[in-house]
Amino acid sequence: MKSQAVLCCILSVALSTLSATALPAPAYLSFQTEDETNNIEIFRAASPSVVFVTNKALYRTDRFSLNMQEIPQGSGTGFVWDKTGLIVTNVHVIQDASRVTITLQDQSTWDAELVGIAPGKDLALLRISAPPEKLIPLPLGDSSELEVGRKVVAIGNPFGLDTTLTVGVVSALGREINSLSDRKIRNVIQTDASINPGNSGGPLLNSMGQLIGVNTQIISPSGASAGIGFAIPVNTVKKVIPQLLEYGEEVRPILGIQNPPDGWSQQNGIAGVPILAVSKGLPADRAGMTGIQQTQNGEILLGDVIVEIDDTKIANSDDLLNALEQHLPGDTVRVVTDRNNQRMEFDVVLVEPDKQ
Repeated sequence: MKSQAVLCCILSVALSTLSATALPAPAYLSFQTEDETNNIEIFRAASPSVVFVTNKALYRTDRFSLNMQEIPQGSGTGFVWDKTGLIVTNVHVIQDASRVTITLQDQSTWDAELVGIAPGKDLALLRISAPPEKLIPLPLGDSSELEVGRKVVAIGNPFGLDTTLTVGVVSALGREINSLSDRKIRNVIQTDASINPGNSGGPLLNSMGQLIGVNTQIISPSGASAGIGFAIPVNTVKKVIPQLLEYGEEVRPILGIQNPPDGWSQQNGIAGVPILAVSKGLPADRAGMTGIQQTQNGEILLGDVIVEIDDTKIANSDDLLNALEQHLPGDTVRVVTDRNNQRMEFDVVLVEPDKQ
């Protein structure tokens, strides 16, 4: 029995030695999980498209001097939109700048020309005169295909650190955040991928390396990432960029009405957007809509109060503007109003601003 035990022990050691010899532990440099491989591939492909945005301002050298000195007052991130030199970033990254410079991945720096801004979407479009071979646009994804739980990757320049990658998931969809113009940005992507100061204006990418959002804001008591970041959906960016190229600003079709401030409506207990006046010859006027009127004894009579556009409830002016932004000039929309407690419906053909 003792000899059998010794023999088993020898065989066990021999097998262990043979196993260790036949199956050596993989070297770290040659080992990657599928997720690590994906992260590395995304970063290598996308980082050449990500740029450093420097916001410079003029300041007096002293209070008694007329001499002005240009100093950096902030920085952020942007990315290459196309080979013509278009760069996308956030409005708040370039706000109050006297000059904006763009630094590419090869460390070359270029003065940027402002093409247009959309404060209501926190999007800015710049142009640099870099040669096309230096410009690598990001492939565009479709933000309507996103789902909660999908992996996302953010690339940016947090705290001035060059080209940093963070990884997370889509935490929620359809969020709303306030823009610089106090309008709500709708259908925003929420992510837990770390977004810190300096990441603003950078790309949010899916696991295929496609652009699905522009990082814009965080919620954090300390000002650093707390796992709640927001990005403007790429489908919104696709709609805004052509407008900035053509008009220099975001343009929406109009009904041809004037409406009072929301505060006035709230104070008077009015649900919806009351029409203060209709512009002669414009769509609302042609459709037969009416504004507020004043009787001879000074009494104010409400006209039409817009409560719905194409089955979308309208509670305030922000709702109205958002509904109009979903359309192009020439589109026909169904406008539902409340007129003296009666439901009215109008088919209105939208037009461009300042067009008859």
